[in-house]
Amino acid sequence: MLQFGVRKPASDYRHRATAFGIVERDGLIACVRVEREAGPYFDLPGGGLDLEETEVQALIREFVEETGLTVAPLNRIAEASQYFVRSTREPVNNVGGFWTATVAAENPDAKCEDDHTLVWLDPTFAISRLRHDSHAWAVAVWLRRPS
Repeated sequence: MLQFGVRKPASDYRHRATAFGIVERDGLIACVRVEREAGPYFDLPGGGLDLEETEVQALIREFVEETGLTVAPLNRIAEASQYFVRSTREPVNNVGGFWTATVAAENPDAKCEDDHTLVWLDPTFAISRLRHDSHAWAVAVWLRRPS
């Protein structure tokens, strides 16, 4: 598995199982703009698995919470890990899959993460702006998929 990010020797990184998704509409991909005190950034929708949750279940839940979109996961196209320090200052190693998905329903009222805003970005622009290298790499993998 590819490992992104730099592990700081003095930090204890918690293993965090994750699932993130790539949803395309009219040539653009769904991303979330996350507002934090240190400044905004872009992520792919998705996140950590809850206890006993599968990647597919987490992906569906996270998309609703972050974007208000209900998605139907299709294919797990990549797997990678990413060392980083969360905005809470907790060091984690996100480990998990990247999935393609389609939009099954839209319900903006179901969105519950107020600091996340759904944005549709050109994939090549997203590669240059996504916070995590693992997310940018997954979008590149998706772009290079067979037609």
